[in-house]
Amino acid sequence: MDSENGNLYLIPTTLGANEPLEVLPLSVKKIIGELDFFIVENEKTARRFIKQITPRKSQSSLTIFKLDKYADQLEVRTYLDICSQGISVGLLSEAGVPAIADPGAEIVKLAHEKGIKVIPLVGPSSIVLAMMASGLNGQNFAFNGYLPISTSERKAAIKYLERLSKEKNQSQIFIETPYRNEKMLADLKSTLTPTAKLCIACDITLQTEYIRTLEIKDWKKEYPNLHKRPTIFIIHKE
Repeated sequence: MDSENGNLYLIPTTLGANEPLEVLPLSVKKIIGELDFFIVENEKTARRFIKQITPRKSQSSLTIFKLDKYADQLEVRTYLDICSQGISVGLLSEAGVPAIADPGAEIVKLAHEKGIKVIPLVGPSSIVLAMMASGLNGQNFAFNGYLPISTSERKAAIKYLERLSKEKNQSQIFIETPYRNEKMLADLKSTLTPTAKLCIACDITLQTEYIRTLEIKDWKKEYPNLHKRPTIFIIHKE
């Protein structure tokens, strides 16, 4: 790598409306204070977070590159060109850590292609925190993103993940759009076998945090309110 290049810093954010320094180390505050170029998914929320963690930083000094579904891919490939001038760039996640269930992965890939040093900063990942707290197999697990929206396809995917979990002794992690969480839980209860284990972890790191692991036969007696709450689901079949 060219030592004269700037670096790409992977900057985590909070998972909800809590104070940044309750869940983020001071190193994140320090790096944000040193950077003026940021790649973000949503400019408004990114500026709010930067102001919250470094209130004295001038907002007018910031250059924001947007990385959302409308971003032009040819333009995105220029976002790290400034690094050739020895200027570092921060990749800021919308929630949690960049590049994990996050569009920032394409920027990290680009950095490696260009020989730019990638520096990940410590911060909360809802996927990892849920796995830690689940009591399921932390030695062998897989993240599956979103399951299908169609009920029949979703139930088929749930059955497949349960079978895969048993065959590989592998915990299967997935997420859902928050307003569909309760429909997902209903489908999990009706599709998984009674002894399959399910962990539900929502509002991680927040005051309303809820994390519980039960067998499906016991979940059928439980009705947690998951509506519009960011939730991680983990299933494991022994």
